[in-house]
Amino acid sequence: MNVGDAVLNLTGRFRKAGIDTARLDARVLTAHVLGVEPERVFGYPETVLSDAEQQRLTELSRRREGREPLARIIGEKEFWSLTFQVSEDTLIPRPETETVIEAVLDRIDARSGSLKVLDLGTGSGCLLISLLSELPRAEGVGIDISQGALQTATENARQNGVAERAQFIQNDWCSGLAEPYAGVFDIIVSNPPYIANGEIGTLEPEVSVHEPERALAGGPDGLDSYRMLVRDAGALLAPAGILAFEVGWTQAEQVERMARDQGFDIIGQYPDLVGVARCVVLGNR
Repeated sequence: MNVGDAVLNLTGRFRKAGIDTARLDARVLTAHVLGVEPERVFGYPETVLSDAEQQRLTELSRRREGREPLARIIGEKEFWSLTFQVSEDTLIPRPETETVIEAVLDRIDARSGSLKVLDLGTGSGCLLISLLSELPRAEGVGIDISQGALQTATENARQNGVAERAQFIQNDWCSGLAEPYAGVFDIIVSNPPYIANGEIGTLEPEVSVHEPERALAGGPDGLDSYRMLVRDAGALLAPAGILAFEVGWTQAEQVERMARDQGFDIIGQYPDLVGVARCVVLGNR
């Protein structure tokens, strides 16, 4: 079988499985098995797969037909033009989360003094590591309750060249951080769980079945994590610091009301590429 036939075959199978990005996924998966860039698959369809490559492609394609996310199958995902490993303990980084990076950089001068960054619920470390890559004088701490997530984040920091400026700590959100880190952080970011518990089962299988539930479930209304964050995170924020939270596509106004009730200034909302507010930025009064 050559590459062109393999991609055509997989595209049909993936479409039958209900995958919207069937052709792209077929090309990326074939390229992964061959160890080449997807562009080469497109440009050299006559390349013949070995028996071992065909067998490996069959194994991986069955996983994708079962709606396992492509990033989880190949083990990595691009975010903010960086490459991040993903594991069963971490959410797969998504484009809308880049809104948090954009919002922070809009408010912070990358050439300013040594900044301290805190990432609550760091997962793969994509927020903290991306910010450290843009802020060369910054140092940061990533907090997660999952030891597996912390191991993944630590490796991602190493691979992306910021390991010397990143520290990862196992902790339950802000619990116990107020004493060692009171007023320390210039930037606090978080992509917390924000799906209402009862809605998780209605999501695409790539999310509902294959993402860690702990990273999705935000309580009965999806807002439990924000109630905790606006209650506790302010104690860790430097006087002129900012907090930037990713929010669900209908949650920005609710999160702003919670924050205002806790004494924060509302700096603004930041939209994703389709114009939906996906980040709320707060400051100390």
